[in-house]
Amino acid sequence: MKIDGLKFCVIGGGIGGLASALALQHRGAHVTLLEQAPALTEVGAGLQISENGMRVLHALGVTGLSVGQKSHGTVLRDYRKGRVVSQLPGPSAGPTYYYHRADLLNLLHNAACAAGVDIRLGTRVSHVQKHPNEAEVVLASGERIRAECAIAADGGRSMLRPALNGAEVPEFTHQVAWRATIPWQPGHDPVSASLTMGSGRHVVTYPLRDESMMNIVAVEERSDWREEGWRQTGDPEELRKRFADFGGPVRDILSKVTEVHLWALFLRPVAQNWQNGRLALVGDAAHPTLPFMAQGACLALEDAWVLARAFDERSGITNALAAYETTRKPRAQRVVAAAGSNARNFHLRGPARMAAQCVLRVVGARLSQRYEWIYSHDVTAA
Repeated sequence: MKIDGLKFCVIGGGIGGLASALALQHRGAHVTLLEQAPALTEVGAGLQISENGMRVLHALGVTGLSVGQKSHGTVLRDYRKGRVVSQLPGPSAGPTYYYHRADLLNLLHNAACAAGVDIRLGTRVSHVQKHPNEAEVVLASGERIRAECAIAADGGRSMLRPALNGAEVPEFTHQVAWRATIPWQPGHDPVSASLTMGSGRHVVTYPLRDESMMNIVAVEERSDWREEGWRQTGDPEELRKRFADFGGPVRDILSKVTEVHLWALFLRPVAQNWQNGRLALVGDAAHPTLPFMAQGACLALEDAWVLARAFDERSGITNALAAYETTRKPRAQRVVAAAGSNARNFHLRGPARMAAQCVLRVVGARLSQRYEWIYSHDVTAA
C-alpha cells in the first residue's frame, strides 16, 4: 500500500525513532514524533556505525555524515602492559565511523525537520490504545493523538513493549560498563579503536570529533548491582581502582577521566511480538542488545528502513507490519546472539585467555571476516 497522507506517531526521539520518522515521511506519510526529553543532549557519548548502518543513513539523504571519524580497524591489546596482540582491519564491506551520539542525533533531527516531520520535545506518553482503524496515543497532559499506526522507539525499557509481550523481568548479566569521554590530541597513527582485554574486564576506546575527544567504555564483571540503566554517576577514582592493573595506553587514558557514568548491563530477549496491527516496535524496544558488537544503532537504522519499505510492498497496515516483523526478527536474533558471544570472548581468564591470544596473533586478521555477514547486509538494496 502507498502511505501518502496516512498519519503515523513515532514515540521516542533516539536514532531509531528519528530514522523511522524520516523514512516514513519520505514515503508520503504525515509523521508526528514525540520525545519526552526537553532537548537532544550530549548524554550517550560515542557510538559506532558500520557499513550496514551507513547505507541506511545515505539512503535517507542524511547530510553532514563527515562529522564522524572514519575507522581503519581495531587494535587488540593485552591488559597487563598494553601489548598489541593483533590488529584487525576494517570490514571488507566498508569502513566503520565513530560518532558522538549527539552529533548523529542532530544530523537525523535536521533531516527529519527538513522533510516535514512534526517533532515535539518535552512530551511524555501515558499509554497507547489500539482501535480497529487507528492507534490512539494518550499523552500525560491528557491530549490524545490519533494515527493509523504508532511506532514505539522508546528504548530497551520501553513502556510500550509490555502492551505486546506482557510484563518481563530483565536478567542482570553481572557486567557493568563505565562510560566517559576525555579531551584528546590527534595522533599520527590512523584512527582506530583499541580493545584492551583482561580477566573479567575489558576497555574499548576510540576518538570522536576530529580526534578532539576520546570515548571510553570500560566493562567489568561484578555482582553488586541491581538497578537497570546507565545514567548513574560514577567515581573516576573508583574506575581507576577497578582497572588499576591495566597498563599501556589505556592507563594514561583512564588517568585523565574526570567524570564518568555507570551502565548496568541487563538482558531482555528479542521480543516475541513486534506488532499488533497498529503498534510496532523498532530498535532496542524490539531487540535490546549487549554492546559487544556495536550494532544497537545500526539495527535500529535497518529497522527504520525495512518498516517504511514494508508499506510499499504490502497491502494494508496489518500486512505491512507483519511483513516488517517477519523480515527483521531473524536478523535481530542472530546479531544479538553474536553480541552475547563476544561478551564471553572479551573476558577469558587464565589459560583460555593465553590460548586465545596465541590464535589471534596467528590468524587475527582473518578472524575479522567472521562478522562480514553483519556489515555487508544492505537493507536498502533488498
